[in-house]
Amino acid sequence: MPTVFVTGGAGYVGAHCCKAFAEAGWTVVVYDNLQRGWRDFVRWGELIEGDILDLEALTAAMQRVKPDAVAHFAALTFVGESTEDPGLYYRNNVLGTLNILAAMRASGTGALVFSSTCATYGPPVRLPLDETHPQAPINPYGRTKLMAEWALQDHDTAHGIRHVALRYFNAAGADPSGLIGERHEPETHLIPLALRGAGDESYTLNIFGTDYDTPDGTAIRDYIHVNDLARAHLAALDHLRRGGASEAINLGTGTGTSVLEIRNSVEQITGRKVNTVLGPRRAGDASRLVADTEKAMQLLGWKAECSDIDTIISTAWAWHLAELAAGRTG
Repeated sequence: MPTVFVTGGAGYVGAHCCKAFAEAGWTVVVYDNLQRGWRDFVRWGELIEGDILDLEALTAAMQRVKPDAVAHFAALTFVGESTEDPGLYYRNNVLGTLNILAAMRASGTGALVFSSTCATYGPPVRLPLDETHPQAPINPYGRTKLMAEWALQDHDTAHGIRHVALRYFNAAGADPSGLIGERHEPETHLIPLALRGAGDESYTLNIFGTDYDTPDGTAIRDYIHVNDLARAHLAALDHLRRGGASEAINLGTGTGTSVLEIRNSVEQITGRKVNTVLGPRRAGDASRLVADTEKAMQLLGWKAECSDIDTIISTAWAWHLAELAAGRTG
């Protein structure tokens, strides 16, 4: 039975991937400092509590486990925070990735699946965005992820550590089991915030920009269910285990949904009104971001299967209600 060492496996996407890995027969070992992850999300394998910035502890853990592959999710992901404190992001996302690569070399592990992002592309010059699109990120978060991709490429050339960098678009939804879902502190993502509005009449959802060149004037994004993301990570592990070459691959649906369409779908599915305030655009927000997903199909045999907006919101709403019942969200 192969073993995967999962950094950041107590987080939102990482935990969903751990479930998929374990159900497919992988032995899962989670390495997480629990600063932004959740102990109750570690359900499908051992937890080693540690920080990727602690090279000695990280190397010791990986040498003990001797995994067949690493799945690397341990990153800071808030764009606004990255602008306010770029040093924090460069240390964690870049130096942390370098530490993981060093620990892999020390343990003889030669395969890594990397949680990357469409933020590495920056403003779109053509749509849909394919993997050859120029990479010109406009914030420290996107730059640190791009630098990590460069480090992976160079470690493949120099040391033969193969990787698949999966560039997510908008991860959303929750596992239908109800065991795990989207939990962030603070929460900044549209769908959980809209659901908060459905569950709390005192909350107001802010929509930024109503004058984009889109059918309803609000920005369009490509939303992908987190379980579809998990299936793609499993396919990427299988690709590397078969000896596949390093790749960068988009994960999206190829279709877009506007902010107002999300709000309207939340109201329809929950049967509740979401108080909304329409405001001006935020600097740097593109009108449309939609993935070209052909490469994922060709190389991994993968395509989104449960990423229609109603499924995403229905599963997220069930999770939100469970969190409310547990007293974990307002």
